[in-house]
Amino acid sequence: MQKFFYISVFALLGACGNSSQESAPTKNASSSGAMTMTTASGSAAEVGKPAPDFSLKDVDGKPYTLAQFRGKTVVLEWFNPSCPFVSRNHTKGPLADMAAKAQQQGIVWLTINSNGPGKEGYGVDNNKAGMATFHMVNPVLLDADGKVGHAYGARTTPHMFVIDASGTLVYRGAIDNAQDGEPEQGAPFVNYVDNALQDLSAKRPLRTADTKSYGCSVKYVP
Repeated sequence: MQKFFYISVFALLGACGNSSQESAPTKNASSSGAMTMTTASGSAAEVGKPAPDFSLKDVDGKPYTLAQFRGKTVVLEWFNPSCPFVSRNHTKGPLADMAAKAQQQGIVWLTINSNGPGKEGYGVDNNKAGMATFHMVNPVLLDADGKVGHAYGARTTPHMFVIDASGTLVYRGAIDNAQDGEPEQGAPFVNYVDNALQDLSAKRPLRTADTKSYGCSVKYVP
């Protein structure tokens, strides 16, 4: 059984930046702020409908489109190498090895950074450093103008989206139910993305298709 280390949400919030909109996560938290839990309701990307296509370049300038992966399951992970929630998930949480395992199964895993110029975690060098620190083996795509992030309603880092082989968005939300480093009130740990991938592989309805994301806010340009 994978072990998770409890880290105070307030300590993580303190490292999320100086946004005046920071708030601790609750079941009814606002969808805006440096630490938010959201549903993507009302966004362009909707569960059960075609996922918005996009064209982005990775940190080495290689172009990627969503359309090129039609016929494969695709996971999109919103990313900020300076976000403590990203760091925790990529070192002590499920994101430490999920992308590598998924890719071994033929799943496409694309990490996207929508933070804008001058914002925390922006730029090629910051993202290359993050990739090295977290031993990432999947592409990190740069969305500096935030168009792709807005199209998907991505609000936090991490914020996860799963797209099936037909191009339909089938899951959006949190990576898991451990926003404080462990599940609330001793509940069993649930990896929502892993469950979604298992359900797709088994060709059965998803146990959970839409959850509230948690993490630092995506630092979009104005």
